[in-house]
Amino acid sequence: MSATVLQRQQELWKKYSETKDPAVKEQLIIEYADLVKFVAGRLSIYFGSNVEYDDLVGYGVFGLIDAIDKFDVTKNVKFETYASLRIRGAIIDAIREQDWAPRSLRKKGKELEKAYSVVENKLGRSANDQEVADQMGISVDELHKLLQQVNMSQMISLEDYLDQNRETGFDPLSMTRETTLPEHRLEVVEIKEMLADAIDKLPEKERMVVSLYYYEELTLKEISVIMKVSESRISQLHTKAILRMRGKLERLRSVIL
Repeated sequence: MSATVLQRQQELWKKYSETKDPAVKEQLIIEYADLVKFVAGRLSIYFGSNVEYDDLVGYGVFGLIDAIDKFDVTKNVKFETYASLRIRGAIIDAIREQDWAPRSLRKKGKELEKAYSVVENKLGRSANDQEVADQMGISVDELHKLLQQVNMSQMISLEDYLDQNRETGFDPLSMTRETTLPEHRLEVVEIKEMLADAIDKLPEKERMVVSLYYYEELTLKEISVIMKVSESRISQLHTKAILRMRGKLERLRSVIL
């Protein structure tokens, strides 16, 4: 961020904290509009063609407005960090209110997760689509449709999981924990190894999606361009990766909590 942009933002925050002027608030919304687009672009990996990107942006704007209203400039926290969580939360809340992930769909997600686990434990390697479809007694085409359908329910489950872990001061994806205790530092090392192992065992394309999305923090569109496949295919690869990793993620959570 350039010094000019930073100075402009600081001046806007100073004005708004002193006056609560709606015109200044509108300037702040415009100033951070790209942050909403970024968060919406990242969350779009869960939706494929089921939810329009512009709708996600619209939901996210409400989160940005809420963040501006509640942000305390006296706290030593970057607004972008605070607002990103509010924006993401607003998008997820809007999806929940529309019941995009009904109970029957969440149940299907659990069945898929179990199918991957059973087949991979039996084979000692990553299961392919045919093997998972056979385990569930469906065709490969039906499996692909099911993967697309459960994608959003997996988004909500994963976000809930990450939020629960953040409450403990630990983020399994950024691999940080707010602690100075030696035993906690050792615990983080062990957790890193467990998650790294889970990622390493993913099929190559799924591993690349996980790496680009969680570690490089790219959007669905950017990953699609890099991997030269459709956005819906990236979304499907991400879903399969999360289903495979869920057991490992739950073990991480049991260690933390």
